[in-house]
Amino acid sequence: MSNTIIKVENISKQYRLGQVGRKSLNQDINRWWHLVRGKEDPYLKIGQENDRTKKGTSEYVWALQGINFEVKQGEVLGIIGRNGAGKSTLLKLLSKVTAPTTGEIKIKGRIASLLEVGTGFHPDLSGRDNIYLNGAILGMTKKEITSKFDEIVDFAGVERYIDTPVKRYSSGMYVRLAFAVAAHLEPEILIVDEVLAVGDAEFQKKCLGKMKDVSNKEGRTILFVSHNLQAISQICNKGLLLKNGMVKLTADVTTCIATYLEGSRSSEVHFTEADTRDDKYSFITDVALLVNGVIAGVAGIENEITIEITYVNKKDNRVLNLSVSVFDAKGVYAFSTPSSEKKYSLHPHAAGTYKGRLTIPANLFNSGNYYFNILLVENGRTVLTELESIIMVEMHANNVDTSNYYGYWGGVLRPQTKWQVDKIK
Repeated sequence: MSNTIIKVENISKQYRLGQVGRKSLNQDINRWWHLVRGKEDPYLKIGQENDRTKKGTSEYVWALQGINFEVKQGEVLGIIGRNGAGKSTLLKLLSKVTAPTTGEIKIKGRIASLLEVGTGFHPDLSGRDNIYLNGAILGMTKKEITSKFDEIVDFAGVERYIDTPVKRYSSGMYVRLAFAVAAHLEPEILIVDEVLAVGDAEFQKKCLGKMKDVSNKEGRTILFVSHNLQAISQICNKGLLLKNGMVKLTADVTTCIATYLEGSRSSEVHFTEADTRDDKYSFITDVALLVNGVIAGVAGIENEITIEITYVNKKDNRVLNLSVSVFDAKGVYAFSTPSSEKKYSLHPHAAGTYKGRLTIPANLFNSGNYYFNILLVENGRTVLTELESIIMVEMHANNVDTSNYYGYWGGVLRPQTKWQVDKIK
């Protein structure tokens, strides 16, 4: 159709695990021999599905396989999926950073991409020079770039450092300037990866507002990848859900988010012998949710909740700690809490089995479903195990006095607070 600006037809991307390039001259000759006889590349038949959680038997893997979709002018497409689903690979193909193994991508118009910190910038050039360099790459004249220059610098908030080489910028400053350049130099298509998470909360909000403006007011097309489902739901009108390198669903963004959350969450309250051995020395073996000391999945908001996590450490002198993150049914991040008791987590662990207990006080949650991510971390930085939405609890407000209020009490949390109102005159 005339207003279709991106058309992806059966694209796939294959990688060979553990190596760069071909395995041997023999494979190159084999590929060439099949090509001259008009036959398919033999190594395209042996790739396996991109499931990072399972050990495969083939040395070839499909990072993407059989991807088909269309994006119309002015649409804002949110691309979601778990880590390793193929989101960043898809954006690199659309940005022409790499080529697909099979299939075809048809694009109308100029593309500006923000895929990772430093993309498209030369570290030895100043911020000013990089603005003009990026504009020239997009095919803009010097006069056109100059007309947008002050607006770009003002949006990025880096005026004091605009004539400083960008290699001296912090990662946040890098992203500020890079997004400002990408959004203001008027490409027909703007591609943004999770990189915005590097910026502070104020700048993220500013970027989301700008993306809304360039789509709604200027009719430009945006492809946005983020694990922040709240941001996706705010600015996107269409969703693309990826799973193991394949399209699971293309629909309106609300349906895509609901399907993603439904498929990625557990309704369990007790998880035993979890397959979490990303690290062979330290791993989680048991997670349980307790209400009033009993394993259960339903609680009143007046109940105290305990999360019990059992993990094994097979290597002496590892500095380990646990962390729990809590999300509501819409994917809104409620809070996270790391273990911090010195006796257990801030000194080297001896080999053995450990049990961590997190107590969440009563009168904190609102009514609704809550999901828990569990992490086992080394040195406060390296994640050894991450269990996403591994257990859940359904909270009810049945025993709470609502005589003075009728309707849903909004918010992710509903803490019990203390009020005092006095007559002062």
